[in-house]
Amino acid sequence: MTAIDPLATHQYRLEQLAAFMREAEQIFADWDAYSDQSTDEDGWPIDGYAYGMRAQRRDADTWKAFNRIRSSAKDLLTTAETQMRQLPATAIQPRWTYQLGRLHDALGQLALLHDDWRATRDSLPFSAGPGTAEYDDARAVRNGEAWSYLDEWASAGEALLEIHRAAQQTPPAPPAKTSAPTPAGRRPAGHSTAARR
Repeated sequence: MTAIDPLATHQYRLEQLAAFMREAEQIFADWDAYSDQSTDEDGWPIDGYAYGMRAQRRDADTWKAFNRIRSSAKDLLTTAETQMRQLPATAIQPRWTYQLGRLHDALGQLALLHDDWRATRDSLPFSAGPGTAEYDDARAVRNGEAWSYLDEWASAGEALLEIHRAAQQTPPAPPAKTSAPTPAGRRPAGHSTAARR
């Protein structure tokens, strides 16, 4: 049986994070281009129904992209926090702590939304599967409510990559110096039993 290499596993997860961030960036750019062409001078959709359906596709695509890291997101955060504790203060960007907090909060909200979605899905009639209005509408609600938290991961997720790079580039701290232990059975010089009488 092959042993799991934690560093290789973390590296793979970071690659998946970077892939999600690239995909999300493209999804957001496509959405911005569509929105610019589909709204009037005041920012109102020209065709409200088409605009809403396109927003639903944006939300669904972003959720699907995030699924590549959803199961490992907590581990990514834990590893980044461990790496930060091992970095010298001069190597730490002040915004990292704030960004990690934002990512934690967003991940917690995404977990709640997913749990709510699963409870809703399980309460649907057996006939309400993917492709039915009941199922698709409930999933669209989850995706829409999740979008801002997914956007948080797409933007603040860069901090996880930066922390890893800093950890790779920073030499390990030298071991702490300790005084040599006194050999058993011997007392330090100048410490005689006579002095204690």
